[in-house]
Amino acid sequence: MTHGTEDNKDLQGEGNYDATRRYDKAAHEFAESGKVEEAARAARPTSPEEADELIRAERAGKSHSKGEDPTTAPALPAAKP
Repeated sequence: MTHGTEDNKDLQGEGNYDATRRYDKAAHEFAESGKVEEAARAARPTSPEEADELIRAERAGKSHSKGEDPTTAPALPAAKP
């Protein structure tokens, strides 16, 4: 398969190399922008009910998981005695 030919320029999903490059560039620019903390604060739940809903959704998603990837999962701080 040759990248950039007329036959495959509109590939989607894992084959859409242009979309991947655009996403990676935008994600990198956002991370470097200094706006991550602000966005995280804005995304916090606005009520206890919303917080509970997010926890239920996370548990439902994790119930289908094989577990955390030790190479990408953030390290948890050591427990305090």
